[in-house]
Amino acid sequence: MAKHKNLVFIFSDQQRYDTLACYGNDWIKTPNLNSLSNESFVMERAYVGQPVCTPARGTITTGLHPHNAGPTVNVIPLPAEQKTIAEYLPDEYKTAWFGKWHLGNDGNAQHGFQHWISTEDHASRFVGLSSEPSKSDWHNYLVDQGYSPDSTLSNDQPHLPETVTKQTPDNWEVFSTELRSELPAEHQMAHFLGRNAVEFIENHKDNPFCLYVSTFEPHSPYNGPYNDLYDPASLPVGPAFLKKPENAPLISRLRADNNMQFLEGSSGSYRGYVEKNIAGIHNDISSEYGWRELRARYLANITLVDDMVGMIVKSLEEQGVLDDTIIVFTSEHGEMAGDHGMLEKRSMYEESARVPMIIRAPKIGTDKKVVSGNFSHVDLVPTLLDLLGVDVPDGLDGKSVAEVLEDGSNLRNNEVFVEWNGIGSIEDRLLGTHDINAMHQAPWRTIVYRDWKLNLCATDKCELYNLREDPNELNNLIDSPEHQDTVRLLSTKIRAWQYKTNDKAPL
Repeated sequence: MAKHKNLVFIFSDQQRYDTLACYGNDWIKTPNLNSLSNESFVMERAYVGQPVCTPARGTITTGLHPHNAGPTVNVIPLPAEQKTIAEYLPDEYKTAWFGKWHLGNDGNAQHGFQHWISTEDHASRFVGLSSEPSKSDWHNYLVDQGYSPDSTLSNDQPHLPETVTKQTPDNWEVFSTELRSELPAEHQMAHFLGRNAVEFIENHKDNPFCLYVSTFEPHSPYNGPYNDLYDPASLPVGPAFLKKPENAPLISRLRADNNMQFLEGSSGSYRGYVEKNIAGIHNDISSEYGWRELRARYLANITLVDDMVGMIVKSLEEQGVLDDTIIVFTSEHGEMAGDHGMLEKRSMYEESARVPMIIRAPKIGTDKKVVSGNFSHVDLVPTLLDLLGVDVPDGLDGKSVAEVLEDGSNLRNNEVFVEWNGIGSIEDRLLGTHDINAMHQAPWRTIVYRDWKLNLCATDKCELYNLREDPNELNNLIDSPEHQDTVRLLSTKIRAWQYKTNDKAPL
């Protein structure tokens, strides 16, 4: 198998799968990602380990499912004994992590990554903190550009463990997400990280290197410098847009009711709701036009990510290392953006759990190839080590699919599993109502096999979808008599996977 010298892993935050031309979106303005995908392997369906930040990142970096990696919910650090891909690489590699880490102790180089550019200044920065707190590199950059912090971090955050709140300094001044969303493009996180990535490539082009670049965009708030890129009124939307789930789990129905209450005439303040729940004041969710505008602005922020990708790929080419470098692009999870009447993630719907997945492996070829079937983020670490010619260690949950890329086969019979671990020692922030938070405590396990998706939960309505015939997941077949054998087969596959991976979630 052809081996590569370098790895550049680029990922965004909260970018759903259908936001690139290679997934059928022929109008979104992402020229650099489109060019990259035209020279890459494109995974037809790719799924995250868990559709929320920290657990998803644990899987991406370790090759372990969340229940084995350690961070099963947000605000849990990656244990020191869990190795990341950087710790499996030979000593001659120069390794770097630039951007959002969200796996604890965000301000310090760790887990085999020697070079570190930090961007977190909020509560997650203090999870697992092992040194005196300091402001992030991006914070200091913004101060150098003449900006002033506009917010003070409160220690009164009941969903955070006491170890975190005690480490938060008094009067810890930060840039609010609202202010950050109003910055011009050149000062957004994606551009800042892109420039730092270019500098790293220039400085280390003569050594094997591993560079991870993790930006915040297009994560909410749904606002940014490219707000006028699309016309909300003519924005393409699908049949699930602002359609409440039917014959669906209680958690999905509660979330849709909560998110859509102002569209349906609630007497409350949608501005207060938006400011509290999605950290901004820029979105009107009391009208269909407002929802369309929110969606348009979310999609526009993906162009910031595309700008960053363009900077990095151009630098690799200029430094003469493009064709010796694996380039990966994906996202940690998706975004509902109004589909099924919901916002954000924390759902097994495709918009939340399915993401773009592009791998440029030039030693194999630079023609676009769509790999049909289903791919899991848990397979990233072993696949990338394989492509780099590094031995894949024992004990990983994931498996290498490098041979599939090499021989032109497919992943149609691959079994992909997605988790939701709602019960933990740390509660999530208030996600709209206390009933929503209560229902989010229920663990879920999902399997995607061939064209079928089964979502199992012990205490909520389960779901079965045929993704080929019903890609928008509007028709839950869980109670259909003619599909009970499919439910039995997929349920058994989940049980077997649980046994194999030591997963104790009750289903």
